[in-house]
Amino acid sequence: MSQVLVASNRGPVSFSLSDDGELTMRRGGGGLVSGLAAVTGAPRDPGPPRPATTSTPSTHRPDVLWVCASLGEADRTAARRSPDGRLDQAGYDTGGAAVRMLDIPAATFQRAYNAVANSTLWFIHHLLYDTPRRPHFDARARRDWQSYEAYNAAFADALARDAAHGAKAVIQDYHLSLAPRMLRDRRPDLKIAHFSHTPWAPPDYYRLLPDDIGAQVLRGILGADHAGFLAERWASAFLDCCELLPGARIDRVARTVTLAGHTTHVGVHGLGVDGPALRQRAARQDVVERAHALREQVGDRQLIVRVDRTELSKNIVRGLAAYREMLVNHPEWRGRVVHLAFAYPSRYDLAEYREYTAAVQQLAEQITDEFGTADWEPLIVQVNDDYPRSLAAYGLADVLVVNPIRDGMNLVAKEGPVLSKQGCALVLSREAGAASELSGDALMVNPYDVSQTAETLHQALLMPRAERAERCARLAAAATALPPQRWFADQLAALD
Repeated sequence: MSQVLVASNRGPVSFSLSDDGELTMRRGGGGLVSGLAAVTGAPRDPGPPRPATTSTPSTHRPDVLWVCASLGEADRTAARRSPDGRLDQAGYDTGGAAVRMLDIPAATFQRAYNAVANSTLWFIHHLLYDTPRRPHFDARARRDWQSYEAYNAAFADALARDAAHGAKAVIQDYHLSLAPRMLRDRRPDLKIAHFSHTPWAPPDYYRLLPDDIGAQVLRGILGADHAGFLAERWASAFLDCCELLPGARIDRVARTVTLAGHTTHVGVHGLGVDGPALRQRAARQDVVERAHALREQVGDRQLIVRVDRTELSKNIVRGLAAYREMLVNHPEWRGRVVHLAFAYPSRYDLAEYREYTAAVQQLAEQITDEFGTADWEPLIVQVNDDYPRSLAAYGLADVLVVNPIRDGMNLVAKEGPVLSKQGCALVLSREAGAASELSGDALMVNPYDVSQTAETLHQALLMPRAERAERCARLAAAATALPPQRWFADQLAALD
């Protein structure tokens, strides 16, 4: 096997730093890490933090190297204590993955990550801007963009230095849109892929970006030999945007873009879950204990579950509003159903996210005050990130609600049916990438239509057990049809 390099903002491990300077390590979070860990040998279990060092370097696959960024001061400390940032060679137990963690200056990282990746590109691709007021591209935005360029260049430099001749580099997501072009300029001998885990904006919305920046992002991804997307509609939108580039030739049949003599193939690679690994994790004692505690808390009532970060695109507020409207319009459910909402904090250093989290908490309190009784808690909101409890909730759910206003894929919609014990009904937004695979057996909703979602929740609760189980079994089969190993292997194969 030729050498494979993986590049992503978030790596397979992260660190925290105690007052006495001791580092503690745990698995990195996020769906991207979970998917990539399945194929790189990195740790997938977000178990308790553990001491960061071992007496000897860990054994790793010599043919795979994961390059990631230091996300905070503790990560930067770990990177500085390692030879060239190589955690595996410094004795850190990276679970078998060879990992290089880049010590990118904090100010550069913050501007690239928060101001550009998360406050600009994420907003563009998820259509999140309040356009009468934002975006507002001024001199400060240009300074932030220079940091994004420097951040991408740091990855390109590291990949170029570490790659053997003819190696394959698989670059991940919107944080690293410029890196494929930068890497090709440095190492034209490499085979390069880029994968977008987000949606892709349609041309009219993409044009909100300054013309030169929008073109630079497209040219950056077109530096790759293969550009991958989670769903056909996102790949088509990318091709539509490429038509904005002067000199670009788009072949819709072959699904290629040729620019300045270089051809990029555009592919669709749906991402599913590793069913056996997920079920094995859900069978552990910590999940069993949490399932028992949840069942005692809920009793014999039906359970509506959602598991999300408090991310603007996840649409938690409208989902809670729909639950409230269902209780108003169908009072027969009062006392007979509980909504368990996992709303894990996300990007709390951005004002928009702090405001959104506050809105979630405020509406949750209103629902509890309006409908709660001495012996019935209509809504349970869990804000602490508790992975075993999430797995336990999947197993108990009668209804799983996944209603993003826009989502690249959404693995929650796939994990829930896989772990369901008796079969759950899936209420799914038509704007999730997973809709293209799951719409046949899910109950589909317009994520902006609160009343429709309320009625769909009602219908999901009324669905006969036998039908619910049959639909759930088909959903689980679809969810496991494209496990992470195949998703990654297909991208590598596309480079051949």
